[in-house]
Amino acid sequence: MILISDSGSTKTDWVLLDDDAVLLRAKTQGLNPTQQKCEDIAEILERELKPQLEGREPDRIFFYGAGCAYEEANLRMRTALESLFVTRDIEINSDLLAAARALCGHEEGIACILGTGSNSCYYNGKKIVDNIPPLGFILGDEGSGATLGRQLVNGCLKRQFSQEICTKFFEQYNLDVAKILERVYREPMPGRFLASLSPFLCENRRNPEIRNMLVKSFVAFFQHNSMAYRRSWLPVHFVGGIAVNFQEEVKEAAESLGLSIGNIVESPMKGLIEFHTA
Repeated sequence: MILISDSGSTKTDWVLLDDDAVLLRAKTQGLNPTQQKCEDIAEILERELKPQLEGREPDRIFFYGAGCAYEEANLRMRTALESLFVTRDIEINSDLLAAARALCGHEEGIACILGTGSNSCYYNGKKIVDNIPPLGFILGDEGSGATLGRQLVNGCLKRQFSQEICTKFFEQYNLDVAKILERVYREPMPGRFLASLSPFLCENRRNPEIRNMLVKSFVAFFQHNSMAYRRSWLPVHFVGGIAVNFQEEVKEAAESLGLSIGNIVESPMKGLIEFHTA
């Protein structure tokens, strides 16, 4: 049996396969070894994943996750998994490789993530050859849910949006300056909080101010990320909730830059299942 995971900062999807048959699908909260301790990850797995597996033990584990791009973080993730499962046949990979394998398969392309965070790479059909560092929502993460949330909060607090939009936002989320500063600067995982505000943008996407902000954000994503690979003839593929929910604005931004869009899917899991059972 093979256990495959696709983990972002917000949620983790799990699929248990026997040959090419799906035995079960499970969900847990997001796991990120750069932000969480090994013991905390193990506790979440024990509490949220183990009961759903109902005693089944995988022979191999393919874990794809946000933050799994560095040796130290990968070791934390591996240690957490080894504390729960008998198998030592565990492969830890980045969520970016998950996106590339799911979106491109064995073909060359630009694979991107637009979810809570954002990322991109040039994939040659076998491996990731080049990657512009995403840098997180403070220094980068253009077009991500966290960055869109940050821009929304900034625009409302600094009165860059109309009074109607600002009032609607603060009332809908019961927020003020003090609450926002507390959530961003004092509580854990501020990126997750900021990304949780993106539904407001989706609900009000027809507002010219909001639409303009969205398109500019996705133009910035292309300019600072995918265009840096200097392969404008390749299709740009996307995985992630932000890409799916705002694909109209993503495509508009791409068209303005002369880029072509390939696949846009919410989750890489279907592609990963096909990749690992081929």
